[in-house]
Amino acid sequence: MVEPVVRMVDIHKKFGEVHALDGVSMEVQPGEVVGLVGDNGAGKTTLSKILAGVFPPDKGEIYLHGERMTFSSPYDARAKGIGMVYQDTGLIPLMDITRNFFLGKEFLRRLGPLKILDMKRMKEEVRKALQDVGIASIRNFDERVSVLSGGERQAIKVGRVLYFDAKVVIMDEPTRALSVKEVGKVLAVVEKLKENGIPVIYITHNIFHIYAMGDRFVILDKGIKVGEARKSEITEQDLVNIIRTGSMDIVKRGG
Repeated sequence: MVEPVVRMVDIHKKFGEVHALDGVSMEVQPGEVVGLVGDNGAGKTTLSKILAGVFPPDKGEIYLHGERMTFSSPYDARAKGIGMVYQDTGLIPLMDITRNFFLGKEFLRRLGPLKILDMKRMKEEVRKALQDVGIASIRNFDERVSVLSGGERQAIKVGRVLYFDAKVVIMDEPTRALSVKEVGKVLAVVEKLKENGIPVIYITHNIFHIYAMGDRFVILDKGIKVGEARKSEITEQDLVNIIRTGSMDIVKRGG
């Protein structure tokens, strides 16, 4: 049996009186795209932020390649290989592409007694990293991020987490507010990750975007795991109905 890349066991989290997660467990296999789905307030983002080190769980265990992990911060989780791609944050619009990509981890070279940015090397590394995720259209890495499309920005964020050795990529609502064309670019990046054997946890309430490429779906409702199913076991409409009703009964009844 293949060891899961990620295994989360009996995860609980409360914020005041709100029980955001109540005993949720989830596994992610190598090269698998897992759709973490549910309506607003289901607990999807909370679960992902626990895996990404933003919040500690009140109870539960996290394993990465079979080794138990305790993340003290997002930096700690990133260092262990958890790459989180947020929809609205992660890039500085008025800074150029190359500086955004290496923000805080810039390459330096010596110029006499001084150390200066090695922009030539960084630009070459950015070019290769974006090609690896299937984006080759960006020509000028001196451009500000503000002039890029939504799909290009998402590609830069994905390329960055992979460059810094992510073992799994979490994408939180990556297609929200994007045009149809831009959605296609983001989904193409996800497909490229899958081809390269990098597992993806894709968080969304838009079933039409994830069903086509998802291998398996984990459904949450009000902090509880309703169930999970492989795509071969469930139709797109079944998935919509499960989220709407908060119950797997429609699948158990055979539709």
